[in-house]
Amino acid sequence: MGESHPCDTIAPVNDDAFPGGDDAILAGLDPEQRAVAEALEGPVVVLAGAGSGKTRAITHRIAYAVATGRHEARRTLAVTFTTRAAGEMRLRLRDLGVDGVQVRTFHSAALRQLRFFWPRLSGGEFPELLPSKARLVAEAASRCSVPTDTATVRDLSADVEWAKVNFLSGEAIGVRAAQVGRALSVPPPAMAAVLDAYEQAKSTRGLLDFEDVLLNTAGALDRRPDIADEIRSSYRWFTVDEFQDVNPLQHYLLKQWLGDRDDVCVVGDANQTIYTFTGATPSYLTNFRRQFPDATEVRLERCYRCTPQIVQWANGIMVDGSPTSLTLTSQRPAGSAPVIQEWADDVEEATQIAAAVKAHLADGIPARDIAVLFRVNAQSEVLEEAFAEAGVPVVLRGTERFFERPEVREAVTRLRGAARAGEASGPLGDEVRAVLSAAGWSDEPPRTAGAVRERWESLTALVSLADDLGPSLDESLAAFITELDARAAAQHAPVADGVTLATVHAAKGLEWPVVFVVGCSEGLIPLSYAETDDQIEEERRLLYVAVTRAADRLVLSWARSRHAGGRATRSLSRFLRDLRIDDIPVAGRAGVAHRGSGRRRSERKQKGPARCRVCRKGLVTAPERTLGRCASCPSDVDEGLLEALREWRLHLSREKSVPAYVIFTDVTLIAIAEQLPRDLEALAEIPGVGPKKLAEHGEAVVGLVLDRE
Repeated sequence: MGESHPCDTIAPVNDDAFPGGDDAILAGLDPEQRAVAEALEGPVVVLAGAGSGKTRAITHRIAYAVATGRHEARRTLAVTFTTRAAGEMRLRLRDLGVDGVQVRTFHSAALRQLRFFWPRLSGGEFPELLPSKARLVAEAASRCSVPTDTATVRDLSADVEWAKVNFLSGEAIGVRAAQVGRALSVPPPAMAAVLDAYEQAKSTRGLLDFEDVLLNTAGALDRRPDIADEIRSSYRWFTVDEFQDVNPLQHYLLKQWLGDRDDVCVVGDANQTIYTFTGATPSYLTNFRRQFPDATEVRLERCYRCTPQIVQWANGIMVDGSPTSLTLTSQRPAGSAPVIQEWADDVEEATQIAAAVKAHLADGIPARDIAVLFRVNAQSEVLEEAFAEAGVPVVLRGTERFFERPEVREAVTRLRGAARAGEASGPLGDEVRAVLSAAGWSDEPPRTAGAVRERWESLTALVSLADDLGPSLDESLAAFITELDARAAAQHAPVADGVTLATVHAAKGLEWPVVFVVGCSEGLIPLSYAETDDQIEEERRLLYVAVTRAADRLVLSWARSRHAGGRATRSLSRFLRDLRIDDIPVAGRAGVAHRGSGRRRSERKQKGPARCRVCRKGLVTAPERTLGRCASCPSDVDEGLLEALREWRLHLSREKSVPAYVIFTDVTLIAIAEQLPRDLEALAEIPGVGPKKLAEHGEAVVGLVLDRE
């Protein structure tokens, strides 16, 4: 049977789904969600915070548009980033009585269109799709004398994908990598050679990878007016979810789908941008109204997921950065306060968390309602072990079980061989180091952040375990292998319902009533190799995403040392130190000194907490601290000065060709117009006016203030 037309659908709407009429579709939506549902014409941007009901809003928008006859279901395409999210949207539309809307991922939508038009484009059979780049990338790397071990090939594959979605080749790869602070898996000239060899191998075999699907579909729309007209007449209304995660290639395809039309609704949250390493950029979301000046903008800031206490922390973690930054307001009753727990070392942290989870299970909380989140895969090993010893079943997301990872299996095989060859006379840790060093491990960590780094961390975990267990195992390598086998068997026990262990990246889009976030220390979040301002801010957003996964209870923990009895070299994450520590309960085992948090408490006592200048209550969110007052307290803003400041900022932004918020955010301008700083010293006291901005714009701002007197 031939390929069906990409827009073939079934009946548009089930009239029996809402017997109360079209307005029944809008019933139950909050005012902002309703505004989304009723914005049916032209470009629409929905800035949707965590737990704000964005999927509810956009599915009701589609249903309302179809029910009122403003849009046709069969000419509507909704695009999201995962098959899980697409499936959820389809189910919700079905519940709303809407059939026929195409809900797909970018790749699925593009592949369907490309398959249909391929005979017209080439006249031949559709090429085979590469399920994975690894084999051809390894072949290309070998031709270019680049290492072909599994971890390096995984990193090379990620770099190839990153280059392709950014339309990069040749020297441009190294230039762009330097601009964004990306550490390529091999030097730029070698990376360019590997990419070229990979493309040649793929072309010779007549294969397509997933980026080629997007490139070929967009290219067909660009070069073939007949195909472009057919697609654009078939799809008239577009919805794009998670727009903060769009990469340049996906954005290019969306532009080709649209043509000269603007019937597109995009939904996203710049605060949840955590995939820039894949090429994603929030700039398409934050600059949407620059591309479409007449766009309707709706902000969803009512959080229905998290308690007020958790929302308070989430808002406190983020900093006021741009007009698109969102400040959540919880719609739930008050709950228990989150806590920061400090432990002596990673083992104690994992053991205590496993004990706390076991207590929750005893209290009747289902295991599936509890999650433990961590930043990097290597953190899972000690957690898996602690939960196995506590008899608590776990389910892993976003990572393989520790003993199932290829590098760990290989390492155990090598260690087993060394044990059979004969016992060493030295310490167990030194013997393990010697065996793993022969496999390419070294004491110095790699600077990259991909699979090579994950491999190093996994092997380092084995070395650390050998150091810890050496004395109790009489420094015996054979006994160490027996211990590893026992741990692997315990951690691999099948489970039907377990506590979720997940990376923060894998937790995106999910939620649990109870969430533990472990490893909240410098070097883990932010990671030690996050060096640029952009990389640090992405780490901040990762913590924000982790915190907003919790609905009812939230525990953040950190350990002063990696090893039992080791030096206490770690400190609490800067993102948590930035919170007003007065309001943060801090817990830990008896006898543990809270060095990091105690220092912050003493600093706060010396400086005094940030208080509202109107009601004297503590200020929590970044915008409130900038304004110097609660959001609900009356404003004494000088409207004339505020207007003059905005006109000055607009003129300067045009002169410098930068967004206005880069100069000063709206909140900072309001704070200036309220507090009326008459000299540079007073202006410097306003949050958001740092030394650089003070030097560049201070005199002009103070001059505008004085002109109003």
